[in-house]
Amino acid sequence: MSSVGEVAVGLRARDQPFEIVVVENGSTDATADVARRLASEQPEVRVLFLDVADYGRALREGFLAADGEVVAIFDVDYFDLDFLDRALAVMNAPNGPAIVVASKRGADSVDTRPPLRRLVTSVFGLVLRKGFGLGVSDTHGMKLLRRQPLVEFARICRFGTDLFDTELVLRAERAGLRAVEIGVTVEERRPSRSSIVRRIPRTISGLVRLRVALWREGS
Repeated sequence: MSSVGEVAVGLRARDQPFEIVVVENGSTDATADVARRLASEQPEVRVLFLDVADYGRALREGFLAADGEVVAIFDVDYFDLDFLDRALAVMNAPNGPAIVVASKRGADSVDTRPPLRRLVTSVFGLVLRKGFGLGVSDTHGMKLLRRQPLVEFARICRFGTDLFDTELVLRAERAGLRAVEIGVTVEERRPSRSSIVRRIPRTISGLVRLRVALWREGS
């Protein structure tokens, strides 16, 4: 987990208090042992252990466990402290938003991922805009979240796996909280561990169920 060490070094250089919550969820390699060692060596790091591999649940539990006023969501293979600096400046401005999304699709974004993944992101964003009224172009990936107004929405989110952060942003926007986006350069540090082709049917099914759930709630 060199990524955690790199983030920790970068945050210490900014001379602000911070914590890093690592959520280990159902790994089958030595990840859990490495995470324990990191937590024992670096006082800012603590680890949550989940017994099932569920990306969305990991995001939810990490967000709820965080202590800070703002929470940055980074993946171990996709993080950018420059985004964090810019997002904090946006959030801390007068009347700043509750959510700042790192957009992979903005006019000033550079997406270096393979064409199929870029296409899937574009279609996913289009579905969310047209079918759900999403105000930003993206929900997956890096985000900065103001914890206090969002924690109750995180608690009631029903969908894990691929859709927790999508549901959270949608619920926040529908409650009148503001989300904005800033463009980023997307450079993943390792290939995705799960096949995008396998995720497509699961995500489509999840979106249908999410749309029905929101409709039943009157959203």
